[in-house]
Amino acid sequence: MEGECELCHRFSRKVTEHHLVPKQYGGVNEPTVMLCSDCHRQIHLIFTNIELAGFYHTTARLADHPDVKKFLHWIKKQDPGKSVPTKKSKRRS
Repeated sequence: MEGECELCHRFSRKVTEHHLVPKQYGGVNEPTVMLCSDCHRQIHLIFTNIELAGFYHTTARLADHPDVKKFLHWIKKQDPGKSVPTKKSKRRS
């Protein structure tokens, strides 16, 4: 599905639904946002599902985290039509 990523605000040919509260923690019927595949992948590399459910369950809180801020600053300069490399956060190593 095409659309605008609700985190980096780039228009992408592929946006996917992100459960702000992971489904395993009761987020099946909770709000969702549409994220480009790059942002969606990076969010899940940075945070555990427990962290997402416990605190990072809004786009504002996600965007305010230092690792996400750094990623967003970088990703906004990238071509949304090309796949970009992502890497696991050092804090989750």
